[in-house]
Amino acid sequence: MTVEIARAAEVAGSSEILTDDALAFVEALHHGFDARRRELLAVRRARRERIAAGEPLDFLAETAEVRAGDWRVPPPPAALADRRVEITGPASPAKMAINAVNSGARVWLADLEDASSPTWANVIGSVLNLRDAARGTLAWTSAEGKEYALRDDLRRPTVVTRPRGWHLPEKHVLIDGERASGSLVDFGLHFFHTAQLLIDNGDGPYYYLPKLESHLEARLWNDVFVFAQERLAIPQGTIRATVLIETIPAAFEMDEILFELREHASGLNAGRWDYLFSIIKVFRDAGPEFVVPDRASVAMTAPFMRAYTELLVKTCHRRGAVAMGGMAAFVPNRADPEATATAFEKVRADKTREAADGFDGSWVAHPDLVPVCREVFDGVLGDRPNQLDRQRPEVEVSAAELLDVASAGGAVTEAGLRTNLSVGVAYTAAWLAGNGAVALHSLMEDAATAEISRSQVWQHLRHGVVLADSGRTVTRELVRAVLDEEVAALRADVPSDRFAAHYEPAARLVADLVLANDYVDFLTLPAYELLE
Repeated sequence: MTVEIARAAEVAGSSEILTDDALAFVEALHHGFDARRRELLAVRRARRERIAAGEPLDFLAETAEVRAGDWRVPPPPAALADRRVEITGPASPAKMAINAVNSGARVWLADLEDASSPTWANVIGSVLNLRDAARGTLAWTSAEGKEYALRDDLRRPTVVTRPRGWHLPEKHVLIDGERASGSLVDFGLHFFHTAQLLIDNGDGPYYYLPKLESHLEARLWNDVFVFAQERLAIPQGTIRATVLIETIPAAFEMDEILFELREHASGLNAGRWDYLFSIIKVFRDAGPEFVVPDRASVAMTAPFMRAYTELLVKTCHRRGAVAMGGMAAFVPNRADPEATATAFEKVRADKTREAADGFDGSWVAHPDLVPVCREVFDGVLGDRPNQLDRQRPEVEVSAAELLDVASAGGAVTEAGLRTNLSVGVAYTAAWLAGNGAVALHSLMEDAATAEISRSQVWQHLRHGVVLADSGRTVTRELVRAVLDEEVAALRADVPSDRFAAHYEPAARLVADLVLANDYVDFLTLPAYELLE
């Protein structure tokens, strides 16, 4: 075996997870699929360069027959037929995992990606917690002696695990001297240790697939699934995958992505925050018509966002796949009941729109929002598990409508610039400390929202945007000055040792990213090099 565990301190549970057989399985995945993964990442970069040179983004001519065909994906398994409310959150630490399992949601998106900082302890701890959750033994005791355990008085959610995206490496696992793929490490260790347990429980190994940009990337996942099931003697089609449509290229290939996953396809999700991030990234230098206003002002009712979500529902239901709505990121503040009540009504309105549009369920980030989301979808679904019968034949979406970013309205403001820089630094600092899901200003921030924040600053600087509320032009000098002010404000609220350990490197990284001449594709790539 050519697997080496490098630069890794011993963490709890590693001997149970990093067995010879499990590592041999990861090694086989690497040898079978990592070269293609790298090739597809190169294809991404080449396509982005062609778009920057003027190539239009459009539905693919070479796959027109797939879009026109009458094929359907298999019916959802019983455990995935009713997904009216899904809670998202990291699978490590154990306390958060237990709270998610005890939330009353129909599904838990156990996140090893945007809501998780990929420290080695979190990578191992996530797989360990998911294995123990499948066993029904997951428990944790705090330093103060408070005990957390899985409840037996309610239905536990179906677990759908989200591995890291194709672009992320795992530096602690070297195979033939090369860093392994974070995707293949996460999937490989999770599948090896939990697949049969989940099947025995009446569920199965179910996955959310993030950051896909093409049907060819979905084809790679499908081939991974076929190999994994064959290797572990699990019937083909047992794995079921829901794909996050959270990149603008993928929005043009929804049919093709479902088609490539074939018997493993389950549904699509409207990953709204990463979708905005992707639009900024892909069209970052395409002209003022692609400048995205303050993120808080981009509502899901904006025409270009409506085009994206309505196309997703129509595509899913035509193919027999579930359509999952986007994130309600609000975090209740029990110290401010009035603000909490107002936010709850906004969440209710958002979920009501999704249910009325035909979505089969939606996401929340906090257990207190589970009843709100469930009540809304109960009102539309009643005793039905979903509304796959709602076909939406009246929906017709053009490429121009998907790309009409200017339809968002809104403005770019200095207040938005300050929020972007403050959130970018505060989130990155928490990420460097090992926490990938962070409550800031009553919103649950994750890597996707941090990516929007730093990308907007880069884009606004690139275009010399004039700020609507102050009349100032976004220049390097202004960005530096505002960043210094926001970092000083954060310093006043954070213990000095914690600030030095995490906020100072976070501020340097954010400054480097937003002021760089060349755009960096993912904040998490340079940030990962700062993790132990």
